[in-house]
Amino acid sequence: MKNNKKWKLKRWQKFWTPARILVIGFATLILLGSILLSLPIASENGQGLPFHDALFTATSAVCVTGLVVVDTATYFSTFGEVVIITLIQVGALGFMTVATFVLMFTGKRIGLKERLLIQESLNVTSLEGLIRLTRNVVLFTLGIELFFAMLLTIRFAQDFTFGRALYYGIFHAISAFCNAGFDLFGDYKSVADYVGDPLVNLSLMGLIVLGGLGFTVMVDLGRKTASRKHRLSVHTKLVLIMSFALLVLGTLGYYELEHNNPGTMANLSDGDKWLASAFASTTARTAGYASVNYETMSEGGQFWTVLLMFVGASPGSTGGGIKTVTTLVIILFVWTVITNKEHTVVYRRSVSARVIYKSLTIAVISAMTIILATMLLVLTDGKEFLRLLFESTSAFATVGLSTNLTPVLSDAGQLVIMIMMFIGRLGPLTIALALAARATRNKGDVRYPEGNLYVG
Repeated sequence: MKNNKKWKLKRWQKFWTPARILVIGFATLILLGSILLSLPIASENGQGLPFHDALFTATSAVCVTGLVVVDTATYFSTFGEVVIITLIQVGALGFMTVATFVLMFTGKRIGLKERLLIQESLNVTSLEGLIRLTRNVVLFTLGIELFFAMLLTIRFAQDFTFGRALYYGIFHAISAFCNAGFDLFGDYKSVADYVGDPLVNLSLMGLIVLGGLGFTVMVDLGRKTASRKHRLSVHTKLVLIMSFALLVLGTLGYYELEHNNPGTMANLSDGDKWLASAFASTTARTAGYASVNYETMSEGGQFWTVLLMFVGASPGSTGGGIKTVTTLVIILFVWTVITNKEHTVVYRRSVSARVIYKSLTIAVISAMTIILATMLLVLTDGKEFLRLLFESTSAFATVGLSTNLTPVLSDAGQLVIMIMMFIGRLGPLTIALALAARATRNKGDVRYPEGNLYVG
C-alpha cells in the first residue's frame, strides 16, 4: 500500500514539471483577470463586459500583447484599467518572479522547486545567483518604470490635470516597459496624437528598448556601469548589436516605404517622418504602440512590420517573437554553411550544436504556427490575407499592433488570436527548454548508420 502511494506521489511530482506549472499558472492568472474584468464595476457603463471579451482582454494583458476587442480608455472604469495594468506587470515579470520577490520581502525561504520555476520563467541556464537576479529584475523594473513615469507625467500635465497626468504616466510607463501597448487615449488611436512629440516618443522608445533587452542583459549592463572592469557577456554583446541593427534597418525601411504615403507619413515634416519611422521600428519589436495608422499603411510597410514582429525582442525579456539572438544564431549558422566552415564562431566562442538546433526549432515551429493560424483566420473570417497574417504574427509575437481587424473578427477568429497570444508568451520558450531536458536524459540513445538524403 505504501509503495503504491509512493509511486503515485512520484508520478504526480513528475507531472508537475516547471513548464507545466508555468502554463497552468498563466492560465489561472488569465482566468482570474477575466472574472475581474467581467464584473460591472470594471466597466464605465456598469453592465460588465461579456466573458468572451473579458477573456480576450485578460489574455492580451497577461501575455503583454496589447490587442483589444473593446477600447480600453472608453470602455473600462478606473478599476478595470488598474486590473489590466496589474495583469500586465505580473504577466511581464512572471508570476513566479513576483511571488519570489514577495517571499523574499517577507523573509520566507525559497526552495529548490521554486528556484527551478524561476529559472524557467526568466530563461536562464544556471541556478547560481538566481534569487539575487530575481531581486535585481524587480528593482530594475520598478526603477525604470518610475523614472520614465515621471518624464511622461511632466509632458501629460500640459494636456491633463496633474492627477490624470500622473495616472497616465504610470500606466503608460508600465505598459511600454512590459512591451504591452495598452493605452488610455481612446478611439483605438494609440499615441497618434503625439506622433511628432519628442519627449513622448523618446520616453516610450526608451522603455520599449529597455524592456526588450532582457533582464539578464540589464543586470549585466548595470554591473558594467558600476565597475569598468566588468566584462560584458557574449550574450549581452549579441543582444546589443542585434537590437541596434534592427532599430536602424527598421527605421530606414519605414522611412523609405512610408514617407510619401498620405495614409501614414506624407503630411508630416521631414523630422517627424524620421521620428515616426524610428518609433515604428522600435514598437514593431513587440511593443504595440502606434503613432501612425497601420490600416492605411502600404502593403510593403505592413509586410516590413510582419518581418520585424517575427524577430521580436531579446531572450528573457518582456517581449515576444523568435528573439534577436535566435535570429542571429541562425544567420551565423547559415554563413558557416555557405563558407564551408566546420564551426559557428562569434567573439572567439563556438556556438554549440544544441543552441543552433534549438534556434532552428524555435524559428520553424514559430513560422508553422503563424502559417496555421493565418489559414484558420482565412477560413473563419476570409479577410485580406496580408492583414490576417499581420494580426496572427502580432498575436504570436505578443506585439499588439493591429490593422484594426481584431475587434471585428468573428468569435472563432478571436479565439485563434487568443490561443496565439498564449502560445507566443509561453510556447517557444517552453518547447526549447523541454527539448534541452530531453536531450540531457537521452544521452544513451542508440546511434544508427547515416542515410544519404538529397536536399536543396
